[in-house]
Amino acid sequence: MTKAFMGCRQNPFVVSPMEDERIIHTKGLTKSYGPHVALDSLDISIPKGATGLLGQNGAGKSTFLKTILGLIQATSGEGTVLGYDIRNQGVDIRQRIGYMPEYDALNPDMDAIHQVRYSGELLGMNPVVAMNRAHEALQFVGIGEQRYREISSFSTGMKQATKLACAIIHDPDLLIADEPSNGLDTKAREFMISTLNTMVHDGERSVLMASHLMDDVERVCENIILLHKGKLAAQGKIKDLKAIDREIEIHVWGGATPLEQRLIDQGFRVRREGRVMRIAHTVDDTTTHILRAAAEVGAQIRRMHEYEASLEDLFLAIMDNLGYAVKSSDDLLRSPMEAKRVDAPESLGGGAS
Repeated sequence: MTKAFMGCRQNPFVVSPMEDERIIHTKGLTKSYGPHVALDSLDISIPKGATGLLGQNGAGKSTFLKTILGLIQATSGEGTVLGYDIRNQGVDIRQRIGYMPEYDALNPDMDAIHQVRYSGELLGMNPVVAMNRAHEALQFVGIGEQRYREISSFSTGMKQATKLACAIIHDPDLLIADEPSNGLDTKAREFMISTLNTMVHDGERSVLMASHLMDDVERVCENIILLHKGKLAAQGKIKDLKAIDREIEIHVWGGATPLEQRLIDQGFRVRREGRVMRIAHTVDDTTTHILRAAAEVGAQIRRMHEYEASLEDLFLAIMDNLGYAVKSSDDLLRSPMEAKRVDAPESLGGGAS
């Protein structure tokens, strides 16, 4: 976002940011619904910039957001958002954040300009100021020329852009974006990613992005928070977390199966797809061990290099650390039938396990 528009065992997968960089901080944050613990003593520090909020359905993401925004009271623990106490300053927090929901929150019978203007007025903006800001916001998100069209005629991408305009009309310090690129075609997805990056890097605003699209999270976010069953599974800069789980990739011609077994017998974690294997780089001389094992079983290694892990790889490593054997993030993060479930227990109208 342009500056002009903006107004200027210990878990090995937790890497804490600098104290003075934090925009969201919680200590021992716990939320229980009777016997069901939705948030389990969370110590979270989210720095300025862009952070991905990850976790499967029922992990506690919705409860976490509601709690830090002061919409529901924590059972115990404490926290601050932009310096405000979540226990008694929820109104102040909500005035300084923008929220872009995943669900359809637009009036299909309104045109875009008046929908965005109305969002500004709900935040207490003067109607004239809200209209001026609505024009600027819609221009920024790329649909300024279509601002007088009814929302019912919009594509999915245009609706997502309109929701984003509604969220940023009051120039928030923090944008919470829930699945901002979900369901978009390639062009609209690229524009959404570019827009969020502009907000962070040019507008110097912070984004908390909840998404199951790992590639999009990695392109926007420098940091991640991963919740799992109400607990903190990972936290920190993506690049630092990746360094914890380094791998050597080899391409094998002949003898791949006996080589895989020999490395496993020697205590190495091996991920294999056909002739390609990735071996956990857990000791200084991992490559020597691989070459020696290959010689012992008669396998031919045609290529060897340090593997550049993706966020998807990091997620799988964390899940493996937690004892889950999954092939992809989609196995745990999302399914069509569960997409709209909430974190509260079923007895209270939710769908969490």
